[in-house]
Amino acid sequence: MKKFIIKLVAVSTLALSLTAMATPDTKANAATTHQVQSGDTLWLLGKKYGVSVQTLMSTNKKSSHLLFVGEKLTIPSTLTSYEMDLLARLVHSEAKGEPYAGKVAVASVVLNRVDSSLFPNTVKDVIYQKDQGYFAFSPVQNGTINQVADASAKEAVKEALAFRGMGKGSLYFYNPKTATSTWITSREVTITIGNHRFAK
Repeated sequence: MKKFIIKLVAVSTLALSLTAMATPDTKANAATTHQVQSGDTLWLLGKKYGVSVQTLMSTNKKSSHLLFVGEKLTIPSTLTSYEMDLLARLVHSEAKGEPYAGKVAVASVVLNRVDSSLFPNTVKDVIYQKDQGYFAFSPVQNGTINQVADASAKEAVKEALAFRGMGKGSLYFYNPKTATSTWITSREVTITIGNHRFAK
């Protein structure tokens, strides 16, 4: 009987471990508490944990950016590790060779779409969205989204998450030298960075 119980516990533990490992939607940063250190700012914490400054403020009922050393902040959960990686791979393939600000802006477009009622409400569904049989983003269509993201793309995603909700609401971007759609060029331009125009 003792051998049976030990075996049962071992099998149950293994099953729970495999279940946890097989879930691609594990939160990248589960809700946690952060004790404010000297030099911390909401912006730096937003970048560190991949959560918007606005969300940090509302979660912690803050009306200003003022932080006190020793203060405990609740850090809400954010994108899953899978979504962070997927978004970084899209940024890497869409904005390779573009200025860092352009990479942040590309990530922001995806996040703006997630937050918009005009588009799906998850990063994965926005990135893999199809329109008339074509994917919305060319790296999905041509497979370059499967390339590993570099450090710059990963950092750009974190910065876009911290900045979430504070930009100009861009929902599209295109290269005016190669764009063939008259519809996209008719959209209101919000900013131009490098070879990309961002629009809404």
